[in-house]
Amino acid sequence: EKLPISEPSNAYDFGQIINAVNTNKDKAACADLLTITDPKKLPMLLSNKLEGEILLIFIQSLEYYVLGKDPGLVYQHLFYLSKAERFKVVLALLSKNEKEQVQQVFDLLSENQNHQYSLEDLESLKKVYEL
Repeated sequence: EKLPISEPSNAYDFGQIINAVNTNKDKAACADLLTITDPKKLPMLLSNKLEGEILLIFIQSLEYYVLGKDPGLVYQHLFYLSKAERFKVVLALLSKNEKEQVQQVFDLLSENQNHQYSLEDLESLKKVYEL
């Protein structure tokens, strides 16, 4: 059963939802959360709580549930995710396999490129993700 998701108003609420989503590995609920959350608010909502596990469930949820419908939103989330506290630390700790999952999302974004981002935007964001 999928978690009911409502828009988090602060970092605490967001953290509670992320913990529940992560515990259940509920990618569909995570996708709902990311769909109703303004990407610009991600760094503030994540606060200093970004972990590898969270980064990966975000990446997987965006890939499986959001990319086909709204590649622009996926790009925005990846962009603002990279502005979150601890992003560089988390990135450095990803395994080769996990990095490949991130690369896959970027590949799909370039195949589904739309007016909301250019291939140049995508290339410069890939560098931020060290791909």
